[in-house]
Amino acid sequence: MRILLIGKDGQIGWELQKELAGLGELTATGKNELDLCDPARIRQTVREIKPGLIINAAAYTAVDKAEEEPDLAMAVNGTAPGILAEAAKKIGSAMIHYSTDYVFDGKIPSGAYQEEDKPNPLSVYGQTKLAGEQAIVKQRNPYIILRTSGVYGSRGKNFMRTILNLADEGKDLRIVNDQVSSPTWCGAIAKATRRIILSLVDPSEGQISENMNKVSGIYHLSCKGETSWYGFAKAILDYSKEAQPAKMIPIPSSEYPTPAKRPARSVLANTKIARDLGIEMPLWEEALKQCLGKDPSH
Repeated sequence: MRILLIGKDGQIGWELQKELAGLGELTATGKNELDLCDPARIRQTVREIKPGLIINAAAYTAVDKAEEEPDLAMAVNGTAPGILAEAAKKIGSAMIHYSTDYVFDGKIPSGAYQEEDKPNPLSVYGQTKLAGEQAIVKQRNPYIILRTSGVYGSRGKNFMRTILNLADEGKDLRIVNDQVSSPTWCGAIAKATRRIILSLVDPSEGQISENMNKVSGIYHLSCKGETSWYGFAKAILDYSKEAQPAKMIPIPSSEYPTPAKRPARSVLANTKIARDLGIEMPLWEEALKQCLGKDPSH
């Protein structure tokens, strides 16, 4: 089976390159190989490679900067996924795409968002990611959209690396304590994606099986449990043992204004993906230990 991975240099894409090894003939593209703002190039790439599966791990993820660059964010997050889905449909291939908890407004007082809950994004980033979901669904071609949350890893720009870098400076850390989600290690996302693919491939044919049509849809994929950004930062420093700031201070969002509004509570329920695809994600604390290399079992 030919697999086209888009966004190879991002956090999820980097991990996917390792996890997809051995599953088929992999072609991985980054910004240098495929400009997602060029619809003609997207279509040409899909026609030339003729993948049985397209995995789109590329995204415009600068949440605050998206408020200043809405057209660019929409081109990458909203328009390109729809073009990919259209191109996939023409050659009879399936698609896996990653979305975000930021499609929700976070106004639920407790519990977790289900896939059927109505999206209401607060930011340009969330709006463009929702547009991408809708563009894929509109094509009525086999797809799996994986909404995830608080993605981090050992490379790239993310919250975990920011906290470790700031702690190295020995300064006080003021961290928001009233935004709650489920931090999710990109390595866990990639491992889950591999399991999903293995469950949908017909080994004798090396192609996506008919099961893809049955399970096609939107799924939530985040680590189990929940915490605030303050709780996440505290765990990062506790588990890493490498650097400690002078002091950690929990603050409300009102004391740390940002250009883009964030949902106050964006915990995602993983019941559907466990039921339909047999995917169980680790607790966020355990995934964090694995990412930091502090879990001897991995």
